[in-house]
This record gives sequence, structure tokens and C-alpha cells, in this order.
Amino acid sequence: MNTLTIAWISLPFLLGFVVYLLPRWDKYLALIVSLASVGYALLLFSLRSPLTLELLDNFGVTLVADQLSAFFILTNGLVTTAVILYCWHSDKSAFFYMQTVILHGSINAVFICADFISVYVALEVSGIAASLLVAYPRSDRSIWVALRYLFVSNTAMLFYLIGAVLVYQTHHSFAFAGLRGAPPEAVALLFVGLLTKGGVFISGLWLPLTHSESQTPVSALLSGVVVKTGIFSLVRCALFVEEIEVIVRIFGVGAVFLGLAYALFEKDTKRVLASSTISQLGWILTAPEVGGFYALAHGLVKAALFLMAGALPSRDFKELRENPINTSLWIGLVIASLSISGFPLLVGFGAKIQTLNHLMPWQAIAMNVGAVGTAAVYARFIFLPFGGKSEIPPICGYFCCHYSPDSF
Repeated sequence: MNTLTIAWISLPFLLGFVVYLLPRWDKYLALIVSLASVGYALLLFSLRSPLTLELLDNFGVTLVADQLSAFFILTNGLVTTAVILYCWHSDKSAFFYMQTVILHGSINAVFICADFISVYVALEVSGIAASLLVAYPRSDRSIWVALRYLFVSNTAMLFYLIGAVLVYQTHHSFAFAGLRGAPPEAVALLFVGLLTKGGVFISGLWLPLTHSESQTPVSALLSGVVVKTGIFSLVRCALFVEEIEVIVRIFGVGAVFLGLAYALFEKDTKRVLASSTISQLGWILTAPEVGGFYALAHGLVKAALFLMAGALPSRDFKELRENPINTSLWIGLVIASLSISGFPLLVGFGAKIQTLNHLMPWQAIAMNVGAVGTAAVYARFIFLPFGGKSEIPPICGYFCCHYSPDSF
């Protein structure tokens, strides 16, 4: 299993460069990488005990693959697969698929890291790959947004790295367990980096612009999996160190309401979805024990919503209320919106119930109010008029994604 893990984590970086050398096979190789992650995640679910790999023992560089990792890796695999299928008949170049594969691999690396230095390296690689995807159209606007994303990400990682060094000075190890007994300034610096990278609470206010101004498939990747790199590390730290768990839960509750406050007053569909992402990431942090399942549910549904939003005739809710949209597209939006709102029999319902059952007493009332707020946000999609005559060919059954001139 150790050999398989090393091969799996290396595969995206190897095939990422092969994709660029063999452009005719770009989408096929990218699809192989994403499906390999789905298979590896399913294999992790069958393991009875966590898989641990010790690298550079003196520095505490450690890889841990367990059920928490499996949920996040499965999310990454499924969302990346959906994005590749969405772009299958587009004119995306080999460079796009190369960066998608490298981004996919660096995100997977974050999800099995259990020490601060290896997380830092993986987060930096993912930040570079994500910024290149944001800048892919090469327009002045996309390049500015990509540079902004890279600047925020690198600045946050600088604070994170200083915090990691302080942890090492205290325990001579970069392991997550080193947070126990670490100086308060080390915890604060690490949290600043991870909260900003994950787009949580006040530090997540940079997120809506980046996600809304990116191309549709890139927005789906950013909101579906990229922001979960910071979230995963926070959840892992909370599970490693009990003293940190309360802090993580507090930030989670704050993020839920901050995201809702912005989403309720936005008039642009993609900005609503991006602001809602801040809120939904808060749900993951409010109950770290079951955060993996909520991350999976949110990743799938939010990616679907962004992909379908790219097929809407307009991003302005006012215009959408005046012009009926395609019925099939509306049905997909309704199903996804009901799921993320916690409607029974859908995956979002199971995730919310599981989260509510693992809350601390002081969180219960606030999170129930937050659930009502989420339903209010997505009611704006549910009550859009439908029955438009436009023919939009479907590309992916579950996600109900549709082509549109603006989608690519």
C-alpha cells in the first residue's frame, strides 16, 4: 500500500508534463489521473487503520492517509472528472489540462500531509497552478485577478511559514501535533495562513471576486476543491489537538454567517455562489469529526452549481427573472440548490444532519439559523422562471451541465 500511495501521489506530476508533450491525449490523460484519485479514495475507505508514511524523521515530515483524507480525495477526483467532461468538446489547450492535472496532484498531496512543511510546499504548488488557470484566457481582467490571487496566497503562506518555523523551534518537529504547547503567536500565524488560503471568515472576502471572474470550469475547481486545502489542514489540526478544536469551531460559525450576509445581497449569480462558499466552508469547520463528509457533499453540489451557472443566459438575477431559462437546466439548478439547502433524500441533507448531530451546545441555535439562511440564498435559484425554448445539449448526466457560448 505504501508503494501504491507513492505511485498515486506521483502520477499527476508525471502525466502533467506528458500531457503537454502529447497534446492529442491531453483530456484522456487528465481523465485517467482524476479517476485514479477516485479509485484510491475508495480503497482508503476499505482500510481499517490509517496508512502512515514517515519521511525525514528528524523533521517530522509525515504522510497520513485515512478516512478523512479519503473524503477530500474523493471530492477532488469527482470534481476534477466533472470539469474535464465539461470541457471535453471545448477548445481548451494542452496547457489547460496540464495545469489542471498538476493542480489536482498538489491538492491530493495536501490531503495526505500531516506536517506543516510538506503542507506548505503542496499549497504553494497548488497556488501557482490555480493562478495560471485563472489567467488562462489571457485577458487583462483575468491576468489581474490571477496576480491578485497569487499575491494574497503567497502573502498568507509567508505568515504560515513563519508559524511553522516557530512550531519547529519549540518541538524540533513540523508535525501537526506540535501545535500542542506551541507559542500563541505560532498558532495565530498558522491560522492566518490557512484561513486565508481556505477563504474562511474575514480572510475569505478575497474569494468571491476570484471565483466569479474566472472561467466557469475554473470556478468549479476553485470552489469545489481548491479552497478545501486550507480547510483540510484546519480540520486535521483540530482533530490532532483538542485545544485547537474550539477555535476552529468558532471560526466556522463566524464564516457561516459572514458568507450568508454577502450572498443574500449579491445580484450576480456567480458572486452569490462564491459568497455562499465562505458560508459552506464554515459548516465543515463547525464539526471537524464529520467535516470530510460535508466537504464531499459541498464539493459535488457547488461544482455542479458553478457549471450550470455558466450555462445561464445571464449572470444578473434581475435579467434571469425576466427571461425563462431552459427547463432541463432549471431542474438541475433546483436539485443542486435543494441539496445544498438540506432537502431530505439528497446528499446535502445527510451532510447537514450529520453536522448538526456533532455540534457543541453553544453552536446548535446559531447553526440552525444558518441552515435557514442557506435555504433563503438558494431559493433565488429555485424560483427562477423556466420554460425557455433554447436548445442546450447536455454533457454530463448527474451534473446536468449544458454548453453555452459563455461557458468556455
